[in-house]
Formats: sequence, structure tokens, C-alpha cells
Amino acid sequence: MSERLSDEGPWFRRWFGEEYLRVYPHRDEREARRAVELLLHRLENAGAALTRTGRTGPPDVLDLACGAGRHLGALADLDVSAVGLDLSEHLLQEARATLSAPRLLRGDMRHLPFADATFAVLTSFFTSFGYFETEREDRGVLREIRRVVKPGGHVLLDFLNAEKVRAGLRPHDVRTIGDREVVQQRRLLEDGRRVEKQIRITGPGAGPPQRFTERVRLYESDELTRLLGSEGLKPLELFGDYGGGPHGPETPRAIVFARAV
Repeated sequence: MSERLSDEGPWFRRWFGEEYLRVYPHRDEREARRAVELLLHRLENAGAALTRTGRTGPPDVLDLACGAGRHLGALADLDVSAVGLDLSEHLLQEARATLSAPRLLRGDMRHLPFADATFAVLTSFFTSFGYFETEREDRGVLREIRRVVKPGGHVLLDFLNAEKVRAGLRPHDVRTIGDREVVQQRRLLEDGRRVEKQIRITGPGAGPPQRFTERVRLYESDELTRLLGSEGLKPLELFGDYGGGPHGPETPRAIVFARAV
């Protein structure tokens, strides 16, 4: 099911590699554990049972855009059987090096390499949505999610809080990380519909200056719930943080827990 993918093209093909891991060292296992515990609590309340790692059979959970495997590790620690998919071969290599017996695939979330109704649960943690140039592509991702989730299964989409991002945008900052200087410049595009971050990395260990981009479409929480609903994913709850608190203007996240209908 693996696929050879070009490293050229959109920003997300270049950015999620070695320098990404250097710039964001604070994304730790404790945060991942809290996010996974929120998922498991909601599934328990919904009466959903998951296959544990010691049992035979395919995994119940797909962690979409799994990155270096933080959340897969937290799922494994809680005895949940899961498979991870990501576009970045570098992040998948990191996951293979840090996880015990990981199940990992490289692929594009717009074209998931799984049969219909494969998974009981699908997770999309830490803003792995809204990367594409068009809303049509984002809708296509949700359509693929619905396709591979079993009817009655569940989806957790963990997104940033667009309102808070706009209100608190820092246009410029400079940080030193090890022997590297990281300059980040942020701006809103398309009348505030998209946020862009330009990252410049210099230092003796980095070679010539490197430049990367992050760009995310800023979906409001009500837009997210409408989008999911329009693609057969019925929103059940909306949270503002990994503790399961209510969503509001000042909360850090917009986390939608939905059921496939």
C-alpha cells in the first residue's frame, strides 16, 4: 500500500522534516496523552468498544497525519490498537525509531489507501486539516474520512481556534534553538480566511539559510461542524481544550467529536 511521492510541490511536502522537529521540540507526550484520553472518554460515553493491542485482527483506529507518532505512542500506552498514516517520510522514520512495533503507512489524506468502512475510529490531531489550496480539497478529505470509517464509527478532528488565532496573531518573533536562529513572520491572507507563517532558519549547523512556509485555512468552529455534517459526519460535541472544556473565543482548540452516519 506504499506509494512513491514527490518531495516537490506544496509547502507541506517540504516543511514536515528534520527542521520541523527542531523548531517544535515542546510538543510532548504529556499533551498527546491528554488528547488521547479525551478521545477514549468520549468513546466510552458513546458506548464504543475498541480492540486492544493484545488481540488479533486489524487495528480499530486510524491516526491520520500521525507525524512522528506522539499520539500513536499514547494510544499504545493505553492498549489501543492503531495504524498511522502521514505524507512525510522523515516523520514516519522518526515514528519507527521511537515506537514499538508501529503500524505506519505513507500516503496522502486526499486519497486514503484503505477499503471502505475499515476503521471504527479516525483521529486527526493537532491541526492536520485545512492545508490545501481549496476548500474543495478539504471537503474531499472529509469525504475520504467518511468513506474509511464504519457506519456508526467515530471521528475526532482537533483543530486550532480560528477566532483566537486572528485576535492574538504575532507578526514577528525570533528564537534560538540550539545552534539555530529561527525567525517567524505571520500574516493573515484572504481577508482573514487563511493564516501564513514564513520560517527562516540560520546557524552553523543549518548550512545556508533555509526557508519554509506553513499555511492553514481558518475554519470557524461552526464552519467545521457544518462541513463535517455535510459529508456524513454528524457532530456530537465540540471542545475547547484537551481537558474536554467547552469551546469559546479564548480556548486554544476547536475539537469536534463526530459520528459517521
